[in-house]
Amino acid sequence: MWALGPDVEVVCAGRDDGGWVIEAVSISKPVCPRCGTVSGARHSSYIRRLRDLPVQGEPATVKLRVGRWRCRNEQCDRRIFAAGAGMLAVPSAQRTQRAAEIVRVFGHAAGGRPAERLLARLGMPTSDDTILRHLKRDATARAVPEPRVIGIDEWAWQKGRTFGTIIVDLQAREVVDVLPDRSSAATAAWLRRHPSVEIINRDRQGLYAEGARLGAPQARQVADRFHLAQNFRGAVERQLSRLERPLRAAMPRHIEPPDRRVSGGPDARPRASRVRSEAAVHRDLVDTARREMQRSMFMRVRALYEAGHNVSVSLIE
Repeated sequence: MWALGPDVEVVCAGRDDGGWVIEAVSISKPVCPRCGTVSGARHSSYIRRLRDLPVQGEPATVKLRVGRWRCRNEQCDRRIFAAGAGMLAVPSAQRTQRAAEIVRVFGHAAGGRPAERLLARLGMPTSDDTILRHLKRDATARAVPEPRVIGIDEWAWQKGRTFGTIIVDLQAREVVDVLPDRSSAATAAWLRRHPSVEIINRDRQGLYAEGARLGAPQARQVADRFHLAQNFRGAVERQLSRLERPLRAAMPRHIEPPDRRVSGGPDARPRASRVRSEAAVHRDLVDTARREMQRSMFMRVRALYEAGHNVSVSLIE
């Protein structure tokens, strides 16, 4: 038994070539949408075909009979109206509310064409244009407050060729706008239209810094998490690079080749083998010097620790 809501009564259900068909009748109260008068004068009826959630992987269609009614309020200019489908569907919709919500969620998560392929596999065939219309309609109807904390980054319309700018509300975790180009002028113009912005989270590109400075001088600019980690990595690399100087100083400047023999003698080795042997010896000496340097630094740290010093003591002068 299908449950389509308190305002709809299911008459019967069956299958045809296109999938499942559920016949139902709207029993919602006939209230005039213009003046709010309850009518008791029936005019006629018509059939609405609504796409519903699939049944066993096959498409399902609701054939809903909706009544037309006469408005008896003489001061109302609406003479005939339809009773509507209650909570099942909004006026003029071709899908039930629950099916439209699934289409919107898939479109928001996967986009137009990927969502079209997924919905077809689930028994809800929907074109990519329809999916995008659902997204735009939902975004227009939703009352979104003015953003306070936003994130700005580049957006690739065509990978490696054409770039735009994407702006995200970091508190609502939703995309606010997508600008057609990547420029400080467009960013500044958008920020001037939204004076509620207090914090701008951006990457390290100079054009976004300039756009934020011109468009929202009152806002505070911060770096995002990725670039903070990138800055931290650069700082660590710079600190570790200080170890290369003592390592290079500890490395031998000249390496004597091991056991050179007279060229052409019975024990003479090929030149390529001799070169590889010298390179191997050099690598061993470099590794030994590095280990000795690390051991020496460890012993210095140990001595300073036992002497009661803290981590603020410089290890390398």
